[in-house]
Amino acid sequence: MKLVLATHNAKKGAEMLQILGEKLPNLEIRTLADYPGAPEPDETGTTYEANACIKAESALDWTQEWCVADDAGLEIDALGGEPGLYSKRFAGEETPFPEKMARILELLAGVPEEKRTARFRCWVALARPGAPTETFEGICEGRITLQPSGQGGFGYDPIFGLPALGCTMADLTAEQKHAISHRGRVLAQLGARLRELQSTPVTPAS
Repeated sequence: MKLVLATHNAKKGAEMLQILGEKLPNLEIRTLADYPGAPEPDETGTTYEANACIKAESALDWTQEWCVADDAGLEIDALGGEPGLYSKRFAGEETPFPEKMARILELLAGVPEEKRTARFRCWVALARPGAPTETFEGICEGRITLQPSGQGGFGYDPIFGLPALGCTMADLTAEQKHAISHRGRVLAQLGARLRELQSTPVTPAS
């Protein structure tokens, strides 16, 4: 089985590759970098699930291979769930994440720790020829810290606190992060589904 990770985000692609590669060592995994000219579709969906399907199905149309895409966001309760679906575009899509995080901390100035609850939410879509697109969801609960900490991960990880561990997502090693993160959890579900599909006998055409 060959699987294409439908993302142009190098850091996200590397994380997905590591997680799925460990769970499915016999799976040939590629990225859109292996398919020159692959389009980056407009994420016009109104939910993470819809955007994940848009990206996975676009990659399927281009590559004719099994394709996986995700869409994720940071939901902050004190901000009414923002930035949520627009996490990547918050404060401007080209704005560096340190500036995005600084803006969030500014908006939360004076908000006590117990009211800084937040979560990372991730939906993954699996699109394959001749079959309906399947979707999976993963969530990781936490709190927004008072200041950034850690050099690992990417995106909003340095301000996403994990109270039970006493650190941020960016303070974790890659292996620790993958065990608890929204993306790690949803890709565990996907990995189980892919193992199931790998073991399903192919019925010869009549």
